[in-house]
Amino acid sequence: MDFILEAAVRAVKTLFATDIAAENLSLQQTRKEFEGDVTLVVFPLTKFSKKSPEQTGTAIGEFLVNEVEAIESFNVIKGFLNLSLKNSYWLAIFYQQINQPNFGTFPANGKKVMVEYSSPNTNKPLHLGHVRNNLLGYSVAEILKANGYEVIKANLVNDRGIHICKSMLAWEKFGNGETPETSGLKGDHLVGKYYVIFDKEYKKQIEELKNQGETEDEAKKNASLIREAQEMLQQWEQGNPQVIALWKEMNGWVYAGFEETYKKLGVDFDQYYYESNTYLSGKDIVEEGLEKGVFFKKPDGSVWIDLTADGLDEKLVLRADGTSVYMTQDLGTAQLKYDEYQTDKAINVVGNEQDYHFKVLYLILKKLGRSWAGGLYHLSYGMVDLPSGKMKSREGTVVDADDLIAEMEATAKEQTDILGKAADFPEAEKQELYHAIGMGALKYFLLKVEPKKRLLFDPNESVDFQGNTGPFIQYTYARIRSVLTKGGFKTDTVFMPVKTVSPVEKDLIVQLEQYPTVLTEAANTYSPAVVANYVYELAKLYNKFYHEESILKAEEEAVKQFRLALSGVSAKIISAAMLLLGIKVPERM
Repeated sequence: MDFILEAAVRAVKTLFATDIAAENLSLQQTRKEFEGDVTLVVFPLTKFSKKSPEQTGTAIGEFLVNEVEAIESFNVIKGFLNLSLKNSYWLAIFYQQINQPNFGTFPANGKKVMVEYSSPNTNKPLHLGHVRNNLLGYSVAEILKANGYEVIKANLVNDRGIHICKSMLAWEKFGNGETPETSGLKGDHLVGKYYVIFDKEYKKQIEELKNQGETEDEAKKNASLIREAQEMLQQWEQGNPQVIALWKEMNGWVYAGFEETYKKLGVDFDQYYYESNTYLSGKDIVEEGLEKGVFFKKPDGSVWIDLTADGLDEKLVLRADGTSVYMTQDLGTAQLKYDEYQTDKAINVVGNEQDYHFKVLYLILKKLGRSWAGGLYHLSYGMVDLPSGKMKSREGTVVDADDLIAEMEATAKEQTDILGKAADFPEAEKQELYHAIGMGALKYFLLKVEPKKRLLFDPNESVDFQGNTGPFIQYTYARIRSVLTKGGFKTDTVFMPVKTVSPVEKDLIVQLEQYPTVLTEAANTYSPAVVANYVYELAKLYNKFYHEESILKAEEEAVKQFRLALSGVSAKIISAAMLLLGIKVPERM
């Protein structure tokens, strides 16, 4: 719409003898309740016109209708000038831009970005919170890729620390040699089982010590289980062969389990990092910070940074016993990632309970003089709740990701069978469809909400073939494919252009034309919700078009071919947008 801004600049110059830069004008899409395609905000221009907003808008509107061929009419509502563009303009947009093979694609921009997501702990299986993390990280990576970035998808595995030692110690004490093979459990589920057992036994010990007269804080520190777990962590850092062997074996079980879940979720990674490799690099950075005077050592030997002058507090970066904390590891990981890839941007997809941690991490890196620290970004997201309440992994009350995926597929099967949408499908195609619909429902429900917002996930609501859901959009795509097949449509068809469009056809063209802008906005805000809500509106508009206009029985062949071409582009954009959300669209359903 630059041509409108340029004409508006000329209008202000001609009418009010004032030079104004185009970037100082505000042009936006006209709100649905008003007539028009684009709206120029005229309030700021009244100081030049010395007239009311309505008079100012009317004067500019009359100028634009006379000067710009594409503008058909205007109306003024208070300080808003609503402009309507001619059908011929929108048809030209369709033929020259939208109906071209490269529409909606961006060339490489020469910038490199790393998106780090998933970041699981190897003491438990993935749960619903991890699902939102994985889907958000994967989608943001795909959106950035679509905008021309070179993207590295990274997974930082939290494979060391006291929480890992808790599972290991519980397995040693209570496991009786149990393995994934002997138990029939996925490896990540088996290890998670012992994390829960540790917590239960630890609580018993705390109660026993309290009954003997200790305070709760004393009991938590003195319980033999936590002391043994802390000793095991120290032995791990010292390279004790037996501890390392057990650690490798149990982590191996977990990795095999994770890979199964990642495959079901449809997410992937280009690079894995392991905290067991990065914490040593972090310790070197702590030494560097001590030499530079960025960090200081307390009498007990622990190392800290004082950020009170920055409005924060003192932060521990290395324990008194020499073992690392999360901050130690994250400093090392950040350095390792930059050394390896020299990225322009690095995004950490982590829940909002870690907002403070990342604020501190990025500030420390800046104080250490890391020039690339300005390119770091924490993509913070809200937690996912269920009708049953909040999840706590150590108490064994989490919603397991594998169970959730199975439930989504079962719900999709139930709804699909009730509606008879796959009655004549071969069994293998049915199973594929149930998975596609179940995953489409889950992914769309979690991604249509802005990342920062907390959300309540309702599996039954998500698998609905009506409303703002993944299955509704998938069904719309399948409907379009059916129309195109029946119409014998081919993308290289040469047809006579039409001279006019109906209101709903114009609305569909306007929606399609916004796709590249939507992609840019989604990349700039790291928000798949922008894409999700756009594609829902597109699907809604297509269904309105489908019901209001005859496609296969159009009155003229040129009109039929135009409507098929409009359908073809709609299918292409729906498919492309859904793939950015990690959602497959079935060819039929």
